[in-house]
Amino acid sequence: MSAVAVVTGAAQGIGRRVAEVLAGRGYALALADLREPAETLGAVRERGARAFSLTGDVSSEQYAAALTDRVLTEYGRVDTLVNNAGISLLAPAEHTTAEQWRRVLEVNLTGPFLLSRALGAVMLAAGCGSIVNIASIAGLQGVSDRAAYNAAKHGLIGLTRTLAAEWGGRGVRVNAVCPGWVKTGMDEADQASGGYRDADITARVPMGRFAVPDDIAAAVAFLADPAASGFVNGVALPVDGGWTADASWNSLRLRKR
Repeated sequence: MSAVAVVTGAAQGIGRRVAEVLAGRGYALALADLREPAETLGAVRERGARAFSLTGDVSSEQYAAALTDRVLTEYGRVDTLVNNAGISLLAPAEHTTAEQWRRVLEVNLTGPFLLSRALGAVMLAAGCGSIVNIASIAGLQGVSDRAAYNAAKHGLIGLTRTLAAEWGGRGVRVNAVCPGWVKTGMDEADQASGGYRDADITARVPMGRFAVPDDIAAAVAFLADPAASGFVNGVALPVDGGWTADASWNSLRLRKR
């Protein structure tokens, strides 16, 4: 039986590319999203993967239970959970409503907890598994006008480390990938709101470019694979082109290009 991976937020962007890369590595897949990930489903099946999708809200306990039941019915096991589903919110803290705050935390933090609890229980019973949470450099540093998003991603890294401490000795590794800015539909929507331009990002990144979904998917595949990362546990891995490493000012950074 192939290894089995559950990927949330699989309809587009990072989630879709993660699913495609894992399919190419022989995983059977469960694809989760709020909307039907039809294109991703087709893409992974073209790569020879067994796959199904189940739409729903990751912040719902009922959905977490239903997804777990479906995975066990279809495959009888789960080896990897990629908690990728997330939403963005660009707003000054003083203009962020309580409703907006709660929704961002529900999707970006409560959802990963609920799915980790449900699917992690299956992994714990088997004595092996890997959970990879898609956090952000916004979980490592403060980024203005993103109070809810930053708080959720900081919390997700805290959850990652706590579960790694609790479950590592029982065979389940838990790690996080912390992307920098990635060229996806979410980035396009954020830029359309007037929050920033391409040059604001590329000037800040030592490698001088945005990340692409392939960059993130490669890191996820590494952390999912026990042969490649079997003693890696509790890590928050920046995939940011050096953003979090570089404390230079822009003129000093750009002088080197």
